[in-house]
Amino acid sequence: MASVEKLPMLAEGYERLVAELKALREERPRIVDAIEEARAHGDLSENAEYHAAKERQGQVEASIGDLEDKVSRAQLIDPATLSGDRIVFGATVTLLDEDDKPIRYQIVGPTEADAKVGRISYNSPLGRALISRKVGDEIEVTVPSGDRFYVVDKIEFI
Repeated sequence: MASVEKLPMLAEGYERLVAELKALREERPRIVDAIEEARAHGDLSENAEYHAAKERQGQVEASIGDLEDKVSRAQLIDPATLSGDRIVFGATVTLLDEDDKPIRYQIVGPTEADAKVGRISYNSPLGRALISRKVGDEIEVTVPSGDRFYVVDKIEFI
């Protein structure tokens, strides 16, 4: 029997997925109504409203299936309960770049990642390079914009 891989995430990311799933489930009856209304207009072969509603129904059902899978595999991690001297999922890390400019990231799951707000996925190139590192470790990572060099300055569990 195949094992199902857990999907680590923070409580905030889990709540966002559950809210999105709820919204999509609430959209289902409206789509069915739109399909019924479009059917009432007659010839389905040239009925743009019908085809658009059926396409949206397929998109919503696929999204619901994907979200249900992620929610069922979710492994909630609270960074405040973690400790240690190594970088793990949920840790907030301060790095120094080549110019000693501090950069701060939190290691999160793929569904929560947003580099603009300082959240990177544990399976991104930088996230993979950071996992298990300690303060003082030097890191070289190849990203789309080229090679980057960092030094781990601080590890926090907040």
